[in-house]
Amino acid sequence: MKEYKLKSYNIRKDINYKINYEAELNTAQLEAVKIKEGPVLVIAGAGTGKTKTLVYRAARLVEEGVRPENILLLTFTRKAALNMLKRASKILDERCGKISGGTFHSFANLILRKYAKFAGFNGNFTIIDENDAENAIGIIRARLGYNKTEKRFPLKHTVAELISKSVNKNIPVEFILNTEYPHFMDSLEGIKIIQMEYTKYKKEKMLMDYDDLLLYLKLLLKENEEIRKKISNFYKYIMIDEYQDTNKIQADLAYLIASEHNNIMVVGDDSQSIYSFRGANFKNIMDFPKQYPNCKIITLEQNYRSTQPILDFTNALIENAREKYSKKLFTKMEGDLKPVYIETDDTFMQSKFVVQRVLELREEGIPLNKIAVLFRNAWHSNDLEIELASANIKYAKYGGIKFTEAAHIKDIISYLKISYNPLDSISWFRILQLIEGIGEKTAEFITEEIVENNKGINFLKDLVFSGADINGVNINEYKKRYDDNRTLSQSDSLKINYHKKYYKDLYKLFIMLEKLSDRNLTPFELINIAYDYYKPIFENKYDDFNKRFKDIESLLLISQRYKKLSSFLSDMTIEPIEESQTHAEPEDKDDEILVLSTIHSAKGLEWHTVFVIYLVDGFLPSTMSLSSVEEIEEERRLLYVAATRAKQNLYLIKPNYSKKGGNYFQSSYCSLSEVTRFLKENNILEKYTEKWVLSNE
Repeated sequence: MKEYKLKSYNIRKDINYKINYEAELNTAQLEAVKIKEGPVLVIAGAGTGKTKTLVYRAARLVEEGVRPENILLLTFTRKAALNMLKRASKILDERCGKISGGTFHSFANLILRKYAKFAGFNGNFTIIDENDAENAIGIIRARLGYNKTEKRFPLKHTVAELISKSVNKNIPVEFILNTEYPHFMDSLEGIKIIQMEYTKYKKEKMLMDYDDLLLYLKLLLKENEEIRKKISNFYKYIMIDEYQDTNKIQADLAYLIASEHNNIMVVGDDSQSIYSFRGANFKNIMDFPKQYPNCKIITLEQNYRSTQPILDFTNALIENAREKYSKKLFTKMEGDLKPVYIETDDTFMQSKFVVQRVLELREEGIPLNKIAVLFRNAWHSNDLEIELASANIKYAKYGGIKFTEAAHIKDIISYLKISYNPLDSISWFRILQLIEGIGEKTAEFITEEIVENNKGINFLKDLVFSGADINGVNINEYKKRYDDNRTLSQSDSLKINYHKKYYKDLYKLFIMLEKLSDRNLTPFELINIAYDYYKPIFENKYDDFNKRFKDIESLLLISQRYKKLSSFLSDMTIEPIEESQTHAEPEDKDDEILVLSTIHSAKGLEWHTVFVIYLVDGFLPSTMSLSSVEEIEEERRLLYVAATRAKQNLYLIKPNYSKKGGNYFQSSYCSLSEVTRFLKENNILEKYTEKWVLSNE
């Protein structure tokens, strides 16, 4: 019998596209949008229209007859997905609103609700947020007795952070502990026990935290082939935004969802991979062609944000990256001003230059909200914040709280305020509660006696030696009963020990405040005295005191330019406290507010003028990032991200930085005077920048 094979054949179906893609897109964008089948990697340089590319591809797939429900668009925020689908609907029609769009976590929740029993959960499992996760860990921590250990044990927030980072970065918790909290290495076994108990706790109570959503979805798809095939065959076209920011679990999920068809387009920029501290894996975008050897790679290089001189600088900056996708950004925008490079004698002159230039730009018609100052670490803006306040320039800080609103800075400033004004009841109330055992009621009583009843700081000494009655407890009475060999109840003994402890601490406070009362001391000397007293409180109060110490160093550095405490305190007291400056917005939307931001928080944004400060080797790259080539390369990408935020003006500032003085400040003495290594390569400063030299009138 003769076998006759049936072959597949295509019937050409002409489509009358509603959208004129050729007119709306440049050549590279159009190429990416027109590809329908197979794996595609779109390397989208900064400002090259990656979002537009995704939007138009989603619309074109719908125009070509793909059911919107079968398209999966994964982004890193729900807002980003909604905005893209809204734009797609606007250029095509409402069908685009039915595209399956969302975050990895929202998608995982959707699938796990449907197939919960296959993951070992009920369909009504509860998702707990970060605060709930911390509280659960706190319960386990206390139940296991780690809240009463002789040696200090990490707080619940720190334990939760360690566990989450371990999951997202796919590395053992001990590695993170050793890197970020080396002073807690003795607590490693306890943290591991809590981690195991926390996993068991969630499973028993049908709870999932954010990390679990991804973990259990991956487990479900790997272990249940039928479900994997069903999901993959339903979501026939997958698009993923900001692929350079995905972690290992997210990349594995993408491969599993696309496993039946490989119709997956990932869009991102390897040169903007800067979130490894959150678990992002640079290798995901670099290894995509290894996962899909036949993938199509398209590079978007036409920039719609910056002038060519800025792009020439950023192209040269990234050219020496050890591992990258080659690209040369270009633009048709007008502008011939080179980035400006300035060296200053010290950090104070750096701040003075930024403030003066910002004021000049504003006079030239550039609104404050079109200007940004970017830096590697949040504390790098500390000195600048004081200078901005002196010049009455409003600002919002992203990527951390304002310097003067950091709790540890407010603590030290409160000591100084009391030495300057002993009637400052707010500062008294604050510093008294820093003493273990003193709560609001006791602090209120002591403050009232010192301030309202005019007893002054000597009342602290009187308390210690007179055995005054506080909250109904008279220490002398207990002491007498003890001396007379009378039997004390357990609660009476506890009261004596309890008050003995903070009476001793009150006396230490009294001695320190007496030292601060010397009017011949400079603010720098006063802060050293205050920190000498505050140091054990500081290190006991914060698990991350080693990171926060940078703020103390900044405070000492800033104080060196003041001779009078009154002037120093006036400049430090800027404006009322807000809970946080992260994502701060002006009360009046019409107000002009200068933007201060860490580079990490600035990604995806743009400004007419950008200042990048502290371009010193040791600051960028950070000394904390010099242990591996991978970390140094991420620091290079950080500078690239900062520079590519600028549209018209880019100012690169390198101060000479030295720390000197006494006490704890001197113990960390260093002098950092070399410009960041990334600006020494390829003759970047000579070829691509204009150098300015500062002079005094």
